[in-house]
Amino acid sequence: MWDDARQMNATTLLLVLVATVLLAWGIGSWLIRQPVFAFREVVISGPLQRASAPHLEAVIRDELAGTFFTMNLDRARASLTRVPWVRGVALRRQWPQRLEVTVEEHTPFARWNDAALVNPQGEVFVATFNGELPSFAGPDGRSADVAARFREWSALLAPVALSIQRIALSPRGGWQLSARGAQGPLQIELGREEPVARLQRFVAVHGRTLGALERTGTRIEHVDLRYRSGFAARVPGFRERTARKAPA
Repeated sequence: MWDDARQMNATTLLLVLVATVLLAWGIGSWLIRQPVFAFREVVISGPLQRASAPHLEAVIRDELAGTFFTMNLDRARASLTRVPWVRGVALRRQWPQRLEVTVEEHTPFARWNDAALVNPQGEVFVATFNGELPSFAGPDGRSADVAARFREWSALLAPVALSIQRIALSPRGGWQLSARGAQGPLQIELGREEPVARLQRFVAVHGRTLGALERTGTRIEHVDLRYRSGFAARVPGFRERTARKAPA
């Protein structure tokens, strides 16, 4: 090989190219990490209604490391979505030193298991909210199902002036509603089998049953729809009389 000038030249050229590439890569890696490319301006776009701008700025300052070229956007996005009320974040780099942060906030839709909140998409999140909200309860991973049922059944009960205050799904799949109407609170037992059909039947006969009793001043506090051809109603303070024995 050492006697072959052409092969020697080719080998030398290859080594020069490799050295040049490595040098360029090293210089480039060093250059893109220089403070001159660090973000000098971070803009949070959109008015924030619930998320804390100072909290977001603190996360940006403390956790979003890197320059215009080296910032890991996925990791930065994950850090920002841990801020309360933040549902999603879009990050956009603007040359040369500007980072634009667009925040999508959660909207409170209901309380979840007395420990968290649910947004209209049925997603569970943790934040502090002091306003009035309906209450959802159910197994982990079922919040979207409960939210969908709440919307569907709220529309179904609207014609009889009942609004759902609480909806609960048991681990075995049974449904229970706490509603409020003109006469006060009403507990509705739906059970597991055909809950929609049961609620539809209840609404269809409401005017001739509970509605008629309410018009006479009789308040019903609990109805059990888990019957094939009807339902049971409970009146506050009502006690079933014990049948008297016939004389011997």
